[in-house]
Amino acid sequence: MAQLTMGKALGAGLRGAMARDDRVLVMGEDIGKLGGVFRITDGLLDEFGPQRVIDTPLAESGIVGTAVGLAYRGFRPVVEIQFDGFVYPAFDQIVCQVAKLHYRTRGRVTMPITIRIPWAGGVGAAEHHSESPEAYFVHTAGLRVVAVSNPQDAHTVLQQAIACDDPVVFFEPKRLYHTKGEVDTDADIADAPPMGLARVAREGTDVTLLTYGAQVVTALDAATAAEDEGVSIEVIDLRSLSPVDYRTVTASVRKTGRVVVTHEAAGEAGVGAELIASVTEQCFHHLETAPVRVTGHDIPYPPAKLERHHVPDLDRLLDAVDRVLDRPHSLSGVNP
Repeated sequence: MAQLTMGKALGAGLRGAMARDDRVLVMGEDIGKLGGVFRITDGLLDEFGPQRVIDTPLAESGIVGTAVGLAYRGFRPVVEIQFDGFVYPAFDQIVCQVAKLHYRTRGRVTMPITIRIPWAGGVGAAEHHSESPEAYFVHTAGLRVVAVSNPQDAHTVLQQAIACDDPVVFFEPKRLYHTKGEVDTDADIADAPPMGLARVAREGTDVTLLTYGAQVVTALDAATAAEDEGVSIEVIDLRSLSPVDYRTVTASVRKTGRVVVTHEAAGEAGVGAELIASVTEQCFHHLETAPVRVTGHDIPYPPAKLERHHVPDLDRLLDAVDRVLDRPHSLSGVNP
C-alpha cells in the first residue's frame, strides 16, 4: 500500500496500463513535456517516448477524431480533455462516432477509447473550467460513463476503463486531485470490484444518499453530522453513471424508504432526475416520502467568489435529509 494523492494515483494507473499493453497510448494538450496542466501524465513521456505520449494541437475534435482512427487500427488511446468545458468541440466526434461505431458495424469494430475529463468545480476557476457535463454523455447510448471519488478507485477504475472494449468517459473531480488515500498499486484489476458496481461508502438505515465524484466527500460529512442527531444515512457512491448499478441502489432504498440525490451539475434534466425516476419506478411501494434532489443551480457556472453558493454543501444536504424525514427544514416555514 502507498499513500497517494488522487492525481498521483491516476498517473500510476496510466503507467500500469501502458506497461502492460503497448497498444495503450495517451494524447492531449500539453500532456507530454509539461505533464498536463494537473501533472497527471508527468514522467510518462520520458518513460514511454513520443510515439505513445503525444502532445496534440489545441483542437479537441481533432484529438478525439484521431483517437477514433487509432482505435480502428487496434490501439487503445487514452484522451485527455484539458478541462471539462473544453469537451464541447469534441461533442460531435464523441456522440456521432465514438458512441455509435460498435453498433453501426454490428460489433465488428470496437472503440476502446478512454476520454479523461478533469471535471466540476470547487477550485476557484471560471466557467469552461468548472463545469459538469456528465448528463450529456449519460444520455448517449453506446458510452460508459464513470466518476471516481477516491485515490484507490482513480487508480483501479482508470485501468479497468482502458482495458474495456467500450468507449469510457472518465470524470475526475479536480477538487480531489490533492486528496490522499491508501492505494494498492500492485493489485490485479481483475480482482477489483467491476467498473460498473456502486460502492456503499457508509451504511445507514434512515435515508439513502446517492451521489458520485467529489460530492461523495460532502455526503460522508453530512452522514457524520447527522449521526449526532440520531439520523443514520447510507451513502452510495455510484461510481458508474452509465450504466447505473440499480441493484445496489434499490437494495438501499428498500431498506431506508427515503432518498436524497446530490450532484454539482444543474438539476434540470440532470443525472439526479433520472435516478429519482428509476428509483420511483422500481421502489414506489417502499418509499415513505418523495425523493429530494440537491444540485447546482440552473445557471452557467458562477464566478469563483460565488461558487460556494452554487456547489451543494453540508447545510443543503442536511436540509434535504430533514425534508425526507419530515423534520423542520428551509421550506417548511419552521425554524430547524
